[in-house]
Amino acid sequence: MPSFRELLAQTKARIREVDTATAEEWRRRPGVVMLDVREPEEYDQGAIPGALHIARGNLESQVESRISDKATPIVVHCAGGVRSAFAAETLAELGYEDVVSMDGGFGRWKDEGRDWKVPANLAPSQRNRYQRHLLLPEIGVEGQLELLGARVLLLGAGGLGSPAAYYLAAAGVGTIGIIDMDVVDESNLQRQILHNMERVGERKVDSARKTINALNPDVDVRTYDVRLGADNVLDILEGYDLVVDGADNFPSRYLLNDASVKLGIPVVHGSIFRFEGQVTVFDPKAGPTYRDLLPQPPPPELAPSCAEGGVLGVLPGIIGCIQAIEAIKLITGIGEPLIGRILAYDSLEQSFREYKLRPDPENVVTWENRDNVEVVELEGLCLPQVKEPPPSLIGQ
Repeated sequence: MPSFRELLAQTKARIREVDTATAEEWRRRPGVVMLDVREPEEYDQGAIPGALHIARGNLESQVESRISDKATPIVVHCAGGVRSAFAAETLAELGYEDVVSMDGGFGRWKDEGRDWKVPANLAPSQRNRYQRHLLLPEIGVEGQLELLGARVLLLGAGGLGSPAAYYLAAAGVGTIGIIDMDVVDESNLQRQILHNMERVGERKVDSARKTINALNPDVDVRTYDVRLGADNVLDILEGYDLVVDGADNFPSRYLLNDASVKLGIPVVHGSIFRFEGQVTVFDPKAGPTYRDLLPQPPPPELAPSCAEGGVLGVLPGIIGCIQAIEAIKLITGIGEPLIGRILAYDSLEQSFREYKLRPDPENVVTWENRDNVEVVELEGLCLPQVKEPPPSLIGQ
């Protein structure tokens, strides 16, 4: 039976080792991953900026989901170069093609005065609250910190804004802004789950703040009890990372679109009508916008209000939750957001359909010339489901 020293020597003979100077050179190359395999408490005390942390005990179970391309160059390191040597051999056995172990580990790196910092981290109470997120390799501590640092603005605290706000707060989005100038009515409670009977007659933004703070007191809730207009939309949106659109009228949606284009802020759009709904992401930097979907508002007879046409109470819960998922994807950079894609849902068929949406060069509107574009005043309307999308804009 070989001793530990003999096992270590045999392992080091089978892997490639580099010194800290060479590791620093590798770190500057595009696509190189600095993989830290120390324990969490070690990592929390200091780490190489940008390093991916997977504790040695979790390496085999997590690395393939965190580093999917096995041709990725990897510099694996620990405290002194022992665990990283065994980790490098494990990675090679898993099929990773370009792995080196950093001799001397983080201890030598730090002693030589190379770049390091104490990483931002979660408080013990936050680790407990968000532990199910932390188990997801796609999110982990880094993703949760991004959520805690995110600023999301919700347009409306009604049917769509309620579930979206609830789940974004539960997920730990650090700042949630809410625009709504309405009061809670008993007829809202069939679908607007932020509110309750005790708050009938109360301002919706105040009711929303109470519900969110009761769920997650760490969330900074900022309320705007105003009508969104050209005179305030830019000031309100500026500083937010994205907007979740739960508006119920076309003027607000066109106004939001033009402001988001000017500021470069993505909008997670949702709309509902009777038993149907749809979700998409309008990112002015990466894809089409609301005016590409609807250059002009449809005529009133094709877009009756929810008060006229009705809406299944559960439906905005489904659409609002999908909006919350899209917001989380945009914040953390995981998955494929619905940019250039419309996800349409029919609750009676219990079916989803997807349509592709592309920018229309004929519908370029800037904030500066938006006053020259006719916007019909249609108050309290819900966008109907697009059964037959315009062929010039949308392709199956």
